[in-house]
Amino acid sequence: MKQLFDDVSFKCSKLVTKNYSTSFSLAVYMLSPSIRDAIYSIYGFVRFADEIVDSFHGFEKEDLITEFEEDYYKAFDRGISLNPILNSFQQTVKEYNITDDLIQAFLRSMKLDLIKSDYHSKEEYDAYIYGSADVVGLMCLKVFVAGDNERYNQLKDEAMRLGSAFQKVNFLRDLKDDNLVLNRNYFPGVDLNSFDENAKTAIINEINEDFRVAYEGIVKLPIEAKFGVYTAFVYYKKLLKKLENTPCEEIGSARIRVSNYTKAGLLARSFVSYKLKLVQ
Repeated sequence: MKQLFDDVSFKCSKLVTKNYSTSFSLAVYMLSPSIRDAIYSIYGFVRFADEIVDSFHGFEKEDLITEFEEDYYKAFDRGISLNPILNSFQQTVKEYNITDDLIQAFLRSMKLDLIKSDYHSKEEYDAYIYGSADVVGLMCLKVFVAGDNERYNQLKDEAMRLGSAFQKVNFLRDLKDDNLVLNRNYFPGVDLNSFDENAKTAIINEINEDFRVAYEGIVKLPIEAKFGVYTAFVYYKKLLKKLENTPCEEIGSARIRVSNYTKAGLLARSFVSYKLKLVQ
């Protein structure tokens, strides 16, 4: 009966993914079925931690994130948790040898969101992005290469740059909520109350360079992962282009989105490109 509970646990992680992110859920669906559950379980873990620090207002967030971390390590040691998100994640960690330094780096960045509002230097900014996004890319890469450490080491820099690009796009898209609701500013040297086109252009140029390097890794991914990752890449590139074409004052006052209709078109074009081997 443990297998039934494990199956339910992975389905819970999948449900979390589908309800919190239609775009990421679509990208995961483009992966090989053999690795989808593992990626769902990673997303469920990082999503819940992120929700604790970003959304659970009126609750003791510090206690919740501490308990979440403690419960994860209990699950890892016992090989089971009655929290289905942690139960599925600990299995993925063990199966794909996701190293604890990645998990600790992620949790450190989540905890920073409870105590830190501004990032004044590039070093602080890079350290936060490494923990909040780069290591998530590395966790997924562990799954994609199925334990091949040589291939992991060959692709880790590009995987980190893709994680960085995704996170920076999220920062730019969520400028309004981060500034007005959460009172956070991740961009060093940028005054969000006087956000202008020069600041926006500099950020977009930085993200485009991350995407350029990341693409070099995408084309080298195993066949099981390549199309799914490329789908996410295309979606975020489209979102970045939309942000580039949006006046900076509008970015600061509204959350920019890509419609479901546009997502469907992007998926179709991505599939054609992939089949025509444009993604080499």
